[in-house]
Amino acid sequence: MAQFAVQVKNEKSEFEILRVSENDSVAAETDVLAVEEPLEIRLGYAEDGKFIHKAISITMRTPAGDAELAAGFLFTEGILQSKNQISNIKHCGKFPNNQNTIRIDLQPDVKINLKKLERNFYTTSSCGVCGKTSLEALLTAGAEKVGFNKFSRISAETIRRLPEKTRAAQTIFDRTGGIHAAALFDYAGNLIDVKEDVGRHNAVDKLIGKQFLDENLPLADKILFLSGRASFELLQKAVMARIPIVCAVGAPSSLAVEAAKNFNITLLGFVRDRRFNIYNGIERLEI
Repeated sequence: MAQFAVQVKNEKSEFEILRVSENDSVAAETDVLAVEEPLEIRLGYAEDGKFIHKAISITMRTPAGDAELAAGFLFTEGILQSKNQISNIKHCGKFPNNQNTIRIDLQPDVKINLKKLERNFYTTSSCGVCGKTSLEALLTAGAEKVGFNKFSRISAETIRRLPEKTRAAQTIFDRTGGIHAAALFDYAGNLIDVKEDVGRHNAVDKLIGKQFLDENLPLADKILFLSGRASFELLQKAVMARIPIVCAVGAPSSLAVEAAKNFNITLLGFVRDRRFNIYNGIERLEI
């Protein structure tokens, strides 16, 4: 079985700034910012006896967990279904130290449908994958309704504790303040993993990508916690990983709620200050 060792980590950067206080005094200080750099994701695959390299996406990300990000992206887009389809993941580019391009090479016998990616050529840290605004895109990617286990429910108190547990596990936010987090919990509220990135969608791709590469999918008894709002594309990623409960500190979008209803996801918003709103799926909660 292929093993992937892709290492790059440059999550924080220091800048000299001028800080203005309440009394208008100005002081020179050093501020730490979250790093944002482009990552081009390339796919290597066999076609008609030739090995082809194709750029499939560019995203603005925080440099860490690039292999997980790329694998998570390809899985949640419906291109990959198993880690065994991958032969290698590596950084590549024209320059020896170029770590802003990553390539996933597939096994020679793997057949893929790149039409699923025709709508996804550019992503940004603010808007996510542009052009994906319909529920039909989920069905095209092979999404199915998430199952419901009537014998396994989560308490409201467990939900209330997720924000502080996620916050305590974040390592970059304390010094930068400008970064999103995605965390994975079990139904007992135990933290499994947390990923941070300047892009909401990147943080989720890193989180799901790690579970994909560790062969832990589907995540049918897990909770996804988002440090920001819940957009449609983040619900899409949860649906593809078969995560039944999505909790967000912020508000969901209307299309995110529609996706939750169509694919049987429990969606909670404004999970903070020991309160939350239920937008769909109360049957998974002990209330």
